[in-house]
Amino acid sequence: MAITHHIGAKNIGRIRLVRHPGWEDSAIMALGAIIFLSSLFFSVTDSMAVVVNTMLTGAVIVALGIMEVAILRRWEEALAFLAGLWTIASPYVIGYMDPLRTWHIALGVLVALIAALQLWQDRNRRLET
Repeated sequence: MAITHHIGAKNIGRIRLVRHPGWEDSAIMALGAIIFLSSLFFSVTDSMAVVVNTMLTGAVIVALGIMEVAILRRWEEALAFLAGLWTIASPYVIGYMDPLRTWHIALGVLVALIAALQLWQDRNRRLET
């Protein structure tokens, strides 16, 4: 019994998964890429913890976006929401300042809001036979 995605009116396989529109996944991936590169934009290479945190967080967000496109699961959206919250909190936890802090708060809010929107859109999602 194969689990596949339902895209438009096309049913591939025996069970289909109803999914949300794809712009959210693309936005999550783009925001993750911006977060990944943001420490390079603002030249914060004096703190290796900031650079590593920024790159790891961005890479995780991009990977979650890719996984949502490939195989839609609620846990991917929940992890993207948590990654957005971490992006908001990390300037305070690690202790870095503006302008990177402002960018990370704004980007983290966008990631968390889009992930929350996906969770809300999929609240009644179910497997259909």
